Amino acid sequence: MAKLCVMNNSSEFIAFLARRDWRIWFGVVVTIVWIGGGIWFVAYSAAQDPNQAFTLEAIGGFLEGAFAPLAFLWLVLGLFIQQRELTRNTEALRLTVEQSEKQTTAIAATEMNARQETFFKIAENVKNQLSGISGMLFMSGLGPAGSGRYSRDEMDEMFKNAGEGDWSVFARQFLTIDALEEGGLPALFYQTEIRRKHTQNYGRTFSRLLRLAEDCDVDGIITDSLRQSAFGLLYDRMKLYEPDSADSVSTPE
Repeated sequence: MAKLCVMNNSSEFIAFLARRDWRIWFGVVVTIVWIGGGIWFVAYSAAQDPNQAFTLEAIGGFLEGAFAPLAFLWLVLGLFIQQRELTRNTEALRLTVEQSEKQTTAIAATEMNARQETFFKIAENVKNQLSGISGMLFMSGLGPAGSGRYSRDEMDEMFKNAGEGDWSVFARQFLTIDALEEGGLPALFYQTEIRRKHTQNYGRTFSRLLRLAEDCDVDGIITDSLRQSAFGLLYDRMKLYEPDSADSVSTPE
């Protein structure tokens, strides 16, 4: 166990030495050589003249001259080492800033994904609502309560399809039907007070859904898809034929 601890300590010490800067090793080696040379010089001088007097002034002058180069050497090495550490700190700071930017981008993307998921959940309910509004408008203009082009059974079948998930069934009918007998789409949308209220309700509901899509749509794909859907195209038709308030007809159905 003791041998294993010694080996571990030796490995850690070697790893510690490997992490040291070469400038430190250079300074240590030069210092050892310089001090060893100084000791050899003192011993050689004493051997050559054993009777010479080593006064405090002489010793002080020798030490000052001997260690001044070492002091200058370590000063220069310290400047280089400090410069290296500053470079490392600058690089570490740059990496920290980049990591922070990546985290900020990731957080923004996560937030956007959450907002999009929320939008799609809300859009399901809103499309169901738009289906009901367009169905009531269609019945008012073309069903038994309107021109009577579609019978009660046919209207019930379309409402059944809408209830089973085909929410745009009435919107598609409005986009493809020939409503000349009823006075065209303007008449189906705005001729009576009830139709006008259904149309305005549809417009308000779809416009709110459109604004919600724009708030969570980075590249416009969701908004374009919504605008090009049957609901969006029907909304555009309603806005296209929307009369001025002075021209609105308020004849009750």
